[in-house]
Amino acid sequence: MSSRLPLVAILCPREFTFSEDAALIETAELAGVASVRTFRVDFDAGLPVEVLEAEALILWHNIPCTDAVIASLKKCRALIRNGVGYDSVDIASAARRGIPVCNVPDYGTEEVADHAIALSLALCRQLFPLDAEAKRLGWRIEVAAKMRRLRTLTFGLVGLGRIGIATALRAKALGFRVLFHDPHLPNGVHKAVGVERAASLDELLRASDVLSIHCPSSSETRGLIGSRELALLKPTSFLVNTARGDIVQKAPLLAALRDGKLAGAGLDVVEGEPLRTPDEAATPNLIVTCHAAFCSPEGMIEMRTTSARIARAAILGEPVWNRVN
Repeated sequence: MSSRLPLVAILCPREFTFSEDAALIETAELAGVASVRTFRVDFDAGLPVEVLEAEALILWHNIPCTDAVIASLKKCRALIRNGVGYDSVDIASAARRGIPVCNVPDYGTEEVADHAIALSLALCRQLFPLDAEAKRLGWRIEVAAKMRRLRTLTFGLVGLGRIGIATALRAKALGFRVLFHDPHLPNGVHKAVGVERAASLDELLRASDVLSIHCPSSSETRGLIGSRELALLKPTSFLVNTARGDIVQKAPLLAALRDGKLAGAGLDVVEGEPLRTPDEAATPNLIVTCHAAFCSPEGMIEMRTTSARIARAAILGEPVWNRVN
């Protein structure tokens, strides 16, 4: 009888280095239960033959896991998304084949909430224009009219899940009036958090001085914020997105910034990311970070440890958690 341990395959995009090839954290968590191997793959290429024999796959970034890919897996007991979003995985296909799809929804809660607030403060207090002016050896405070007192502003959230709540609490502590819209949240939850609920997305948009996106990408939310929705925001409002790029339509957002119909935007995620042209990058009053809101050494260790523990449970035939299908 073979004594070979089951394989846990970690799939990482070739152009990104999220973890060391030796997968030290995962290997330690799976010691004696599975062997661990990191595969650096191209987004559009097929999977290595060895991966098709793996009993659990841990997926970094947006490695596509289509119906065809899932159908080719021979022994897979779990597909685990290293992160919150799982829109790159065909969860229905996996469900049909009895394969759990799990994510790690709580590893970066603090980091993403902090990042959303940091972008909001940078916009409300015009940190980047002031930095640029000071470095030009100027001192005229040309953006003084855009600098806002937080206690006079409404902070609007689209979505009040884990990260949305963490962001709402931070915004409330800073003095914002906090308002949210989330059609999937039961009545009364907002009372526990101490924030207000908008009756509709349109109501939220009209009221918000800062609109912060905190919902998953899905058929319901893709393209949710487009030309019509942006027009409902005040010209003095700011938009912040640390969720998924395709929730906010890029072209109308950049047009609104160029035309002065929106005061600014802070994006950690962009539709069709990254930015594609110098003209996009030169859009006025735009702050863009590199889909990095989740990043911190502490968060990465937590995420990788959780993924490895889910893989361990799947291989041992134990119940898995964070299942999304």
